Amino acid sequence: MATQKLYAGAKLREQRLRRQNSALRAEQAMAQPDSGMIGSCKAIVEMHRRISRVAPLNTTVLILGESGTGKELVARALHEQSPRREAPLISVNCAAIPESLIESELFGHEKGAFTGAQGLRKGLVEAADGGSLFLDEIGELPLEAQARLLRLLQEKEVRRLGATQSRKADVRLIAATHRNLKQLASDGLFREDLFFRLNVVRVLMPTLREREEDIVILAQAFLREFSSENNKKLKPLS
Repeated sequence: MATQKLYAGAKLREQRLRRQNSALRAEQAMAQPDSGMIGSCKAIVEMHRRISRVAPLNTTVLILGESGTGKELVARALHEQSPRREAPLISVNCAAIPESLIESELFGHEKGAFTGAQGLRKGLVEAADGGSLFLDEIGELPLEAQARLLRLLQEKEVRRLGATQSRKADVRLIAATHRNLKQLASDGLFREDLFFRLNVVRVLMPTLREREEDIVILAQAFLREFSSENNKKLKPLS
C-alpha cells in the first residue's frame, strides 16, 4: 500500500512538473518578437537563428514549405529584423491575382498602356521602394512577369507597362512557394535564371507533424489568444 502511495505521489509530481514546463515553454515562445511565430522545438529554434543571421543582409530569400506553415510570418520577421524595417513590407499572393493583371499590379502602367488604362498607376514594386517585397506562391507567376522580375533583381530597375524608360527600385525580394521550382524550371514553366537568382538563401518551414512537441505550446497560446479576444478567463488545458 505504501509503495502504491509513493508511486502515485511521484506520478502526480511528474505530471505537475510537465504542466509547469509546458507553461514555461509557452511563455518563452509567446515572448519571441518574431511576428507571431510560436514554438520551441529544434526546427523552430534553428529557423529563428537563420532568420537572425539572414535578416540584416540585403540578399534575396526563398521560403519553402507546405501551405499553412507560416511562410508570411517568416517574411515579416525578416523584414522587421532588417535595416529596412521603417519602410513598407508589401505582400503579394501571386496565385490570387488574375494572370492578365499580374504585370500591371506588380510593375504599374502608363496611361493608355492597354484597354482600360485611363491613368498612370504605380505598381506594388514601386510601393515597396526602400523596403521589402514578399511574393507568396511565386511558382504561379506567369513567364512574362518572371522576365520583368528578373530585370528587377539584376538591374534594380522597374519599367511600367507602356513606359519607355525604367526607374530605379531599391527593393529586397522575399519569395515563397510550396512548389518545386527546380522541377518547374525543368518543365519549362519557370525561368531557370530566375530560379538561381531566387535560390540564394533558403528558409525551410517545418510542418506541424515535424513539431509534435510544439502542439501543447500552440494549444496554450491559442487558448490565451481566444480568452483575450472574448474577454473570458478560460481554464488551462489538462
